[in-house]
Amino acid sequence: MMELLAPAGGPEQLRLATHFGADAVYLAGRRWGMRSRATNFSDDQLARDIAWAHGRGVSVHVALNVVMADADMDELPSYLRLLDDAGADAVIVADLGVLGLARQHAPHVAPHLSTQASVMSAVTADSWARLGVRRIVLAREMSLAQIAELRRRCSRELELEAFAHGSMCMAYSGRCLLSAELMGRGRSATHGSCAQPCRWGWTLVEERTGAQVPIEQDEGGAYLLSSNDLCMIEHLDSLAEAGVDAIKLEGRAKGSYYTACVTNAYRHVLDGAQAGPWRAELDAVSHRPYSTGFYFGEATQNPGHDDYACERMMVGMVLRSEAAYGSFVVEVECRNRAARDAEAVAISPGEDVRQLRLAALEQWDDQSGVWVPVDMMARNGAHYRFRSPFPLAKRDLVCVATSG
Repeated sequence: MMELLAPAGGPEQLRLATHFGADAVYLAGRRWGMRSRATNFSDDQLARDIAWAHGRGVSVHVALNVVMADADMDELPSYLRLLDDAGADAVIVADLGVLGLARQHAPHVAPHLSTQASVMSAVTADSWARLGVRRIVLAREMSLAQIAELRRRCSRELELEAFAHGSMCMAYSGRCLLSAELMGRGRSATHGSCAQPCRWGWTLVEERTGAQVPIEQDEGGAYLLSSNDLCMIEHLDSLAEAGVDAIKLEGRAKGSYYTACVTNAYRHVLDGAQAGPWRAELDAVSHRPYSTGFYFGEATQNPGHDDYACERMMVGMVLRSEAAYGSFVVEVECRNRAARDAEAVAISPGEDVRQLRLAALEQWDDQSGVWVPVDMMARNGAHYRFRSPFPLAKRDLVCVATSG
């Protein structure tokens, strides 16, 4: 079975990815990862959370895949030794120099080659393998037929990883200067701080006359560069048949609900569930229109506006539940507003999405030390409880439909 590799933009996402069935997570420290605006992990958190993941049978891959300068290279050896000591399973690199430093200073950590390296041929893949790379994260621009041919030609000992879900980039393997050009070097895509100007509305102007060039657009403008999101949940067998060893879910800059819901959906289908109901579940998280990327032909443009579609929001993360009077009392930490008796769903690993109602809603009052009946879950981080027809486990999610 293909490995399921989930994004962990911070410690909470790591725990949710693990809870909902990831075989491995990929994350980054506070520097050198391609999602610098995510929460990410301090040095102390890395050591603790790698040990936590290993205790639950989950591997940890650490991204070191930004474009490196000499100043970065000077500081990397000590960080690589930290990763080696912490027991990281892999480092994701895109730079030949970083690969050399990783092999020298983190000899117990497997080097994986980032999609930033744009590998699309067996000759290139095997060349990296001879330098010590254990896994290739394939260029996102490859078709399934090209992956199958690369798999046929390259060393069987070399693992292949491919993206199966999440945002796509209009630039080749994400190597783009548009953000840095428009917003300054502090928002460089190649250093993990992309402002995503490709998602903005644009107008074409003829330089000589200043006249607007007629193009297809809506009232919000034209979206010339914005791509659809990738979704391959209905085609996992095709990825496996092409020779992919691991599928990767994009989303280190996304929130906890996204990590949990997407990981849960792909886990169910990898374990044999029908894709249809879980494809519908993926509509519930924040996303642009879905496509199959380059796997079956050319990728498609997002013709609509910049806003994400989202059908559901997380209102609580379960802390505990207990049997009481023929039902169960579920205590959650509040994340969004929800009214008493609101129709909700529970998301749990190994279960279908289940319906429930936020009955007998109460909030814990720190001052009086008692539970108080309330009409609304409204205070982020506060503890609430309600009655449920079934028990829920710690880190299960309770969600309601968005008002939009």
